[in-house]
Amino acid sequence: MVYFTRDLSSAGLLKVYSTIAGNMTGRVGIKLHTGEPHGPNIIPRSWVKTLMAEVLPDAHIVETNTYYQGARYTTEDHRRTLAINGWDFAPVDIMDEEGTTMLPVNGGKWFTEMSVGSHMMNYDSLLVLTHFKGHTMGGFGGSDKNIGIGCADGRIGKKMVHTGDSGGQWSAIEEEFMERLTESTKATVDHFGNHIAYINVLRNMSVSCDCEGTSAQPVVTPDIGILASTDILAVDQASVDLVYALPEGKHHDLVERMESRHGLRQLSYMKELGMGCDRCVLLDMDNGSRPITLAEAVKDV
Repeated sequence: MVYFTRDLSSAGLLKVYSTIAGNMTGRVGIKLHTGEPHGPNIIPRSWVKTLMAEVLPDAHIVETNTYYQGARYTTEDHRRTLAINGWDFAPVDIMDEEGTTMLPVNGGKWFTEMSVGSHMMNYDSLLVLTHFKGHTMGGFGGSDKNIGIGCADGRIGKKMVHTGDSGGQWSAIEEEFMERLTESTKATVDHFGNHIAYINVLRNMSVSCDCEGTSAQPVVTPDIGILASTDILAVDQASVDLVYALPEGKHHDLVERMESRHGLRQLSYMKELGMGCDRCVLLDMDNGSRPITLAEAVKDV
């Protein structure tokens, strides 16, 4: 099941969080993309502040340093960027600040293990809070990308995902990149077991990732709403399906970005790896949590 609300606000975020809150026990990490300096499209800080204040007061935001050199490449620079973007209202754990650890990858064809920030071991549960959008290499960035890149550490794990047989920094592309990304995700998903849940925010959906900051392409896809599930494949599949359900003129750019990068391979590979279900019921939380069609969900967008 995937829960859906059109309410793009802190109240909407709290509403969908309530559907998966039972999974969040013990020490909770909130994995979100905190963005490059002054990034225009990231999840509003006020929403996250309200969520943490009202229902997750002891949680930590968790991140890792970047593979590319820039404003989040070192821990010191990363913390400056966090302050610029207004994330200093809560504790932020840069999980690879003090090193890395290896997690097993079960059933993968590219990896048997994946390198992640060592501080991941400090958490009992993980809330994957994702700004759904396009992505230059992945086609789209949903929960899969948020974990597969965002939990891999900046020097080892991200290199494993991005670097193909040629050895070039960004040489893994198309299907190979989607599979490497998803195997990285699987390591974290398997580590947390039943104590991981997913929220995708379909708002300010540029074809560019938040890692492009102020250089992101203009937003031309209309806002849709917020989705939540305990199934990573279901929440990403439903997010993609809702974009496709928009009229062609409203979804053209984002669909072209997803298809030209072979991004849908993220979904089919998650299914092959047994990471979830690609056929789900969409429940409308704005109307008694009744099942709705994709067309109904985007009717008034």
